[in-house]
Amino acid sequence: MNSRQENQRILILGTGVVAQMLAQEIKQNPECGFELIGLINERLPDVDPCRDFPVLGGMSDLNDIIRRERPHRLVMAQQNRQGFMPTNKLMEASFYNNIIVDHAEALYEKVTGKVPIDVQTQTTMLQSSNFRPSPLVEVVARVFSLVVALIGIVITAPLMLVIAVAIKLDSTGPVLFTQERIGRDCKSFLLYKFRTMMPQSAQQESASQWAGDNDHRITRVGRVLRKFRLDELPQFFNVLASDMNLVGPRPHPSSNYQMFSLVARNTPICGEQIPYYYLRSMVRPGITGWAQVRYQYANNLNEEIEKLRFDLYYVKHYSLWMDIRILIETLRVVYKGHEVGYQAVSGRRVDALDKPAALATGTRQ
Repeated sequence: MNSRQENQRILILGTGVVAQMLAQEIKQNPECGFELIGLINERLPDVDPCRDFPVLGGMSDLNDIIRRERPHRLVMAQQNRQGFMPTNKLMEASFYNNIIVDHAEALYEKVTGKVPIDVQTQTTMLQSSNFRPSPLVEVVARVFSLVVALIGIVITAPLMLVIAVAIKLDSTGPVLFTQERIGRDCKSFLLYKFRTMMPQSAQQESASQWAGDNDHRITRVGRVLRKFRLDELPQFFNVLASDMNLVGPRPHPSSNYQMFSLVARNTPICGEQIPYYYLRSMVRPGITGWAQVRYQYANNLNEEIEKLRFDLYYVKHYSLWMDIRILIETLRVVYKGHEVGYQAVSGRRVDALDKPAALATGTRQ
């Protein structure tokens, strides 16, 4: 963030789920440029008590709290905005005191780089036109992906030949690993990767697909390929075949599609079943993606849902500039040959819009 925006003092209007989610993220990410002053009580009987953050008073006390605390930004996070929206007070704060008035969901996305799917409803999702990517942006991204994929194949062809020979000398089995994945509009396609594991036996076909459960199968060459992301090179051909772009949500195995869809529909705290998973397929999947440079590889369903939050943020903010930024971060990790950053263990994240993104260790897809 620029210096003018650093250390903005935030006052959250509400004490419910959305308010506490945002407060927690601001607390865990002091580098995001926001400082939490406290929360304003909605005085609703169904709102859970807030024990972790200071509650400075009720809505009737808002003017006094603003004069005393001098916030830079008021964030609306009420459970019931129609019944408890202090419109006149917010207009006075905005126009006369030059205070920014924001929605909790929008600020949550800015701080975390992910969509708070837990508290979304069908209405809020329908009202957002951002989940319908611009056709022009899609065409530009597609042409860009094709050009880079062609150049990539030409440049890396000798390297791919060396990798193929190394795989054959290191272990028995095919050079390429192929798997049916789910792509754009939920259509399946065959994804190509260099094989990094010992082949499964017939008895192991139903074994876990989480990488953490299969570390013992990784070959010596496979560990090197994974370290530098070289096992992904054959996906340049998936890009040429129009199955993928360079950047996008990583395609999930088709065998897990129904499970991911069901879990995603039943995730929201709001209680509504919403087809979030389908929104993920509004754009072509990618060799790398926003979730890959912001979060660890998923090794269980909870981590897959966390990655879904990042994937939906990418779809919602889809742009060529964002693709270029993700590619730069991916090249940074490939160049260093190791994962940097995070996050899942410590719970801290770098700022989604202005800080360097990071890859973390975990499961491969």
